[in-house]
Amino acid sequence: MNLVEARNLPRHVGIIMDGNGRWAELRGEPREAGHKAGSAAVRRIVRVCRRLGVEALTLYAFSEQNWARPRNEVDALMGLLREFLMSERGEILENDIRLVAIGDISRLPEVVREVLDPLRKASSANMRMTLALALSYGAREEIAAAARELAMEAVAGRLDPEAIDGALLAARLPSLSVGEPDLIIRTGGEQRLSNFLLYGAAYAELSFTERLWPDFTEDDLFAAIATYQQRDSAVEPAYRAEGSGGGGGGGEPVPPRGALDGARPWRARELASHNGSRTGV
Repeated sequence: MNLVEARNLPRHVGIIMDGNGRWAELRGEPREAGHKAGSAAVRRIVRVCRRLGVEALTLYAFSEQNWARPRNEVDALMGLLREFLMSERGEILENDIRLVAIGDISRLPEVVREVLDPLRKASSANMRMTLALALSYGAREEIAAAARELAMEAVAGRLDPEAIDGALLAARLPSLSVGEPDLIIRTGGEQRLSNFLLYGAAYAELSFTERLWPDFTEDDLFAAIATYQQRDSAVEPAYRAEGSGGGGGGGEPVPPRGALDGARPWRARELASHNGSRTGV
């Protein structure tokens, strides 16, 4: 595995794929060309994560704020998303990959939904790896929607407000259905999370690189994971049982950081079938 040791791999990796537009501009090409090159990088990194044994990969493909971009750029991105889903369908199913989507999926155009939804359903029982696409996604929006759901249940008398804690809120966040991210990588030189996985990122290792996303290679991924492996030691998990506090001790044992919730496999399946306006995994 070159730079990467087989032990202590991050179970859940999140990637902020930044730099497509700048990549194109540096070459005197339209921004759409950068997004197309970025789509090729997605294929490359998904394949290497599967080979490494990463259990979950969340890609920040299209943020809630991206809707404000010029119409022709948004249309191009939606076209590339549809093309990716169609071209990768066979590989996703053949390699036992479960495809999920987080964000306000209802805002996606029908030409995307008509290929996304069937693939989510067809791959829902796959177990080898989860590929989560963050589409029309914003972490603040996700947290607000979860809080709104809890408030409505409390007002309706179905939930005691005193019972609302971090664990209950986390259970309503679709982005956490595959576990907290162990490692978040951002390409393109910026050093911020830009509204990505904010709740789950509380204890994630962060890796920033100047490399623009279309140029991001498997060696770049290996380097980020190798650094994660060197730094990762006795880190407090963000998800804690009721009463355990932030300093360890007390309460029930907690799962390893980012661990998939093996005790609640139904949770992922339940979210996969959610059809409300706030569509989750």
